[in-house]
Amino acid sequence: MAQYNVAPLEKLVEQFEKMPGIGHKTAQRLAYYVLNLPKSDAEELAGAVMDAHTKIHYCSKCCNLTDKELCPICSNPVRDNSTICVVETPRDATAVENTHEYRGVFHVLHGAISPLNDVGPDNLTIKQLIARLSDDTVKEVIMATNPTIEGDATALYISKLLKPMGVKVTRLAYGIPVGGDLEYADEYTLAKALEGRNEI
Repeated sequence: MAQYNVAPLEKLVEQFEKMPGIGHKTAQRLAYYVLNLPKSDAEELAGAVMDAHTKIHYCSKCCNLTDKELCPICSNPVRDNSTICVVETPRDATAVENTHEYRGVFHVLHGAISPLNDVGPDNLTIKQLIARLSDDTVKEVIMATNPTIEGDATALYISKLLKPMGVKVTRLAYGIPVGGDLEYADEYTLAKALEGRNEI
């Protein structure tokens, strides 16, 4: 029996499948959705992808994504430049920003130290972070890397570099989530919650 195959459609499905979290069936649904778009909408989608690729780059100060020299946070004069929150990805910076509780600035590492994946300190924006501490403006660096082995290793590595510079280095608290049950927490999470306990 001959296989039904439309090459451009299959190529579109393959491109969607390369995206994180997109399986074959979801890629097919997206491909058919794009195929059924009016030509003007399809061109607008393709243009938005190309615009993002050509216009978005790293902020010259914090390495977050921007289409200008400085990102909106770094160019905001009311932000507290004495506190830098170090995150692994631009998505992490957005998550912290969405709390509406943080008033400092960010630094995006674009990953975490992971020898198994051939990611070392030189593959991250650690040198740019250290350059930001050349004057006495920064008083605290908050390590907001993910609570994983790689995130913890990255936070420890950076804190060892920053401590001799006289900067206060803190780590985000982690442990049992609000509304969570102890019986469902894994041993690592429970251990970290016990370690980071506070007086009440």
